[in-house]
Amino acid sequence: MDTALIEVRDTVKDYRSLRPLRVQQLDVREGESMALLGFDQAMAEVFVNLLTGAILPDSGTITVFGERTDAIPDAESWMRTLDQFGLISDRAVMLDQLTTEQNLAMPISLHIETMPGDVRDRVGALGREVGLTPAELASAAGSLQPLARQRLRLGRALALDPRVVLAEHPNAALSGPDTLAFAGVFREVVARRGIAALVLTASTEFATAISPRVLVLQPATGALKASSAWRRWLS
Repeated sequence: MDTALIEVRDTVKDYRSLRPLRVQQLDVREGESMALLGFDQAMAEVFVNLLTGAILPDSGTITVFGERTDAIPDAESWMRTLDQFGLISDRAVMLDQLTTEQNLAMPISLHIETMPGDVRDRVGALGREVGLTPAELASAAGSLQPLARQRLRLGRALALDPRVVLAEHPNAALSGPDTLAFAGVFREVVARRGIAALVLTASTEFATAISPRVLVLQPATGALKASSAWRRWLS
């Protein structure tokens, strides 16, 4: 069996909430898409920070791309690990006064005002991949509707060709129809690229629309169990 890109084992992290975050076991393999329910926004942020090695667990282990996060030796090595993740999060800075195209170029190049031709071509391809229109690419990012804004966040997450996309409640600001539209483009892009994805959400509808595998966190024990919605989806 292929080695997991992410392995979580008996992880505990106290983040000054009612109870610490506990996750008994989680494996995410190459090309596998998964949605997790039961993580509120604060818990999701902590869990993503644990997975990326930004913080370390109080106990237990997290292994990403074959290396334990507590064994990453220096900042340069950590940055190489981080570049293998694509993050969809409201914490990722966007500059609303710049165009959508310029924001999409930020992970790729420092030259976002006078964009080189090859960068502009890459940005255009990313925009088309996530469903941004030419008018949206030319508009100020601050003027985008919520669905287009999340398409932009997805494009930025894909910009450096990550091995795993991590998404923190990406549907939180979306209406019902927009939620399903974003789930559709996310699912299609991840499948076409053949990359892994781990999505944390509070919506069962979104989780089942975005991924064929849905797990629910049992916060008292840290167990991740298949949701009844997932079992119905397979039946």
